[in-house]
Amino acid sequence: MMTRRPYPRDNCLQPNGRIQIDLQRRQATLLGTLRRLAIAAIGTLALVGCATLPDTDALIERHAGQAARFETARGALPAKKNAAILAQLKRQSGDLDILDKQIALEQAVNDSPLVLGNKVTLLQDGAQTYPAMFAAIRGARDHINMETYIIEDDEVGRQFSELLLAQQARGVQVNLLYDSVGALNTPKAFFDRLRQGGIEVLEFNPINPLTAKGPWRVNHRDHRKLLLVDGRIAFIGGLNISSVYGSGSILKRSRKAVASTGAWRDTDVQIEGPVVSEFQKLFLQTWEKQHGPALASKNYFPALTVQGQDIVRTIGSTPDDPFSLMYLTLMSAIGNAEKQVHLTHAYFVPDPQLRQALVAAAGRGVDVKLILPSYSDSGLVFHAGRAHYTELLEGGVNLYERVGALLHAKTAVIDGVWSTVGSSNLDWRSFLDNDEIDAVVLGQGFAQQMEAMFANDMQASRAIDLPGWQRRPLQFRLKEWMAQFWERLL
Repeated sequence: MMTRRPYPRDNCLQPNGRIQIDLQRRQATLLGTLRRLAIAAIGTLALVGCATLPDTDALIERHAGQAARFETARGALPAKKNAAILAQLKRQSGDLDILDKQIALEQAVNDSPLVLGNKVTLLQDGAQTYPAMFAAIRGARDHINMETYIIEDDEVGRQFSELLLAQQARGVQVNLLYDSVGALNTPKAFFDRLRQGGIEVLEFNPINPLTAKGPWRVNHRDHRKLLLVDGRIAFIGGLNISSVYGSGSILKRSRKAVASTGAWRDTDVQIEGPVVSEFQKLFLQTWEKQHGPALASKNYFPALTVQGQDIVRTIGSTPDDPFSLMYLTLMSAIGNAEKQVHLTHAYFVPDPQLRQALVAAAGRGVDVKLILPSYSDSGLVFHAGRAHYTELLEGGVNLYERVGALLHAKTAVIDGVWSTVGSSNLDWRSFLDNDEIDAVVLGQGFAQQMEAMFANDMQASRAIDLPGWQRRPLQFRLKEWMAQFWERLL
């Protein structure tokens, strides 16, 4: 009886007779195609410039050793209060070194403070995120700022456009910033209608050099997903504005995954409290750098009050900076981890430093688990990431692939106290070419929610073990080999 190996799209029978001859022909054709693509990839790499990832060890050593600093809605706290807050966090979390070292590094490399008094609500999939966004938009009284990579002219995109136009008509100023490449398939008429309704619409780095308002940097993209309402509520995460997120990932009460055609699995957060002003600053900075029109005079920075107990820092990464703030932040967090590193990521093309950090953490006894996609909307990214599975598995890293839905989330929870949700992928493009936005949340309460979500995704995933991975079909190995030539572009 013939058996099927437990990997996706693996309809391979044991070859014999005519099947074997056909397989050999297909492999020869595939090899020829791969050779041509490899040559093209090498030529294309020359077009992306000489940007490289930073030497994280040197940067972390340079910026270590500061005392933790916290802020409230009223400003910076005195040293004694800072120490008391940190001591309380450590008592609750088991006196972890990650709190000292990580907070010090983040504040050394990032202008954004660590802000107290916020309420962070975890949102899973479009089924939870879009209704929360719609409710916030309907409740807007002063302004709405939206920044997105993709906004499509589909059912969800039209729901957003109708709501935004209705609010603009009521006197709520709406400002929309979208990426030129991300919205490449969105008709011009979609944005024209928004402009005609009074909404300020700005295209990030137009792919048409004749319409660029500054240096033409076609590889610099705005991958952020940010919605700000009245300067009081912020939404960030992985969701674009598109109907593909509408079906969500379906889980039964037993937490067992249900196969759902077209389902997408993603994560956002809704944030209320003093830290929202930091997200607002990032939006306005990007608008200014893109030479957008002068914005209507609105109350973009209202007085903000305590909304909860969550401690939050914004991480706004851009290739305009000397190095990716999120890359350095994550590398440091993995390096400082003592107990667990639990990552859920959609696009995984790890550079050598990241692979080394994950293996080193596993080597010192840290429980390192990665939930990755079992299939993807980007075949190159998918196979480029899988090309590194053997190294990671041999180094003690535990790998899982999410089934039943297309994984698009970008989250991390480390040592049960340090969490991130945002737009940054674990790939070269996110760390070198894109504007990205992420939130770091400190505290056990939010981390426990993240761990519960991680556990649910684990139950909807299959483990990748080294013996089984080494038996994967030849066609997968060839695709992985080829995809590696394109890593810098992915």
